[in-house]
Amino acid sequence: MTETLDVPADADWEDWVDDRGWGDGLPTVAPTEDRVDAMLQGLPDGAAAGLAALPPSGLTPTLRSVAANAVMAGCVPGMLPVLLAALEAVSTPAYNLHGTLATTHPCAPMVLVSGSARAGFHGGGNCFGPGNRRNATLGRALSLVLLHVGGARPGTLDRSTQGSPAKYTFSFAESDESPWAGLPSRRGFDDGEPVVSVMAAEPPHNVNDHGSTTGDGILTTIAGTMAETGSNNVYVRGPHLLVLGPEHAATLHRDGWDPVSIREHLWKTARIPVEKVSPGNREQFVEWGVKPDGDAYTVSTGPEQLHVAVAGGAGKHSAWIPSFGGTELVSVRVRR
Repeated sequence: MTETLDVPADADWEDWVDDRGWGDGLPTVAPTEDRVDAMLQGLPDGAAAGLAALPPSGLTPTLRSVAANAVMAGCVPGMLPVLLAALEAVSTPAYNLHGTLATTHPCAPMVLVSGSARAGFHGGGNCFGPGNRRNATLGRALSLVLLHVGGARPGTLDRSTQGSPAKYTFSFAESDESPWAGLPSRRGFDDGEPVVSVMAAEPPHNVNDHGSTTGDGILTTIAGTMAETGSNNVYVRGPHLLVLGPEHAATLHRDGWDPVSIREHLWKTARIPVEKVSPGNREQFVEWGVKPDGDAYTVSTGPEQLHVAVAGGAGKHSAWIPSFGGTELVSVRVRR
């Protein structure tokens, strides 16, 4: 996208965008000068410090180009610092932006908003779904920047075999009903700091457990959900995220569990028996340097790769979110 759009007065905005291969297929908001200016209002000093060249174009987004994409996505003024933090996070080498964009895997940039940055974002019921403008537009704005500035167009750089709905948008907040401190507190931040965490992720895999009345029982169900033969986390390894629903989290907390003990336990119990893996995959695992631990394969490389957060509303559901594998979960403080 250029800094100034010369749209003919008689042009239909949606047709004009579509003719240029812009957008994600959904309607967008025209980024007029007034709208972009409003999006840029109130930015702190150094707001552009985290902007870096994006693959494959090698272009570095400007604040104005990021703001224009935020407008197109439908963001409200005041969201730009959170979007800039998410963009900084995916630009770090550990995230492996080029690899996560070019893979045939269906991963999308997942954005988790924590601490004081959660204001206006939703971490309650249906937090992965519709109903909150900030949740819906943050992930979309990030994807549009990667598309328009980075050049990650489906069918060219984005080679995903099937893609996923998460590629439109995937952002949510941690719950304010968590019995534990937020995820950033286990990653070197003070509890309550405004932080976004990003990961190249699959859509959530639901964990349905209405029958277990103990923390041990819930973890048994979660371990079974995580032990998938088709997950990239088995052989490409990398991070994964467990999002506990508040009811499951409350039961686990009551029984003395915390995020550290939960991930240690799941590291030991979420195992995939060798006989459940096809012979062809076992051969490929050897080529990748992945060997079973005894008679079973592990999910990723160690308990530290499983991150734990709480989000959602009423109901005995949780979610496991695998990753592309060749990436890391990256957390960045929001500049206010």
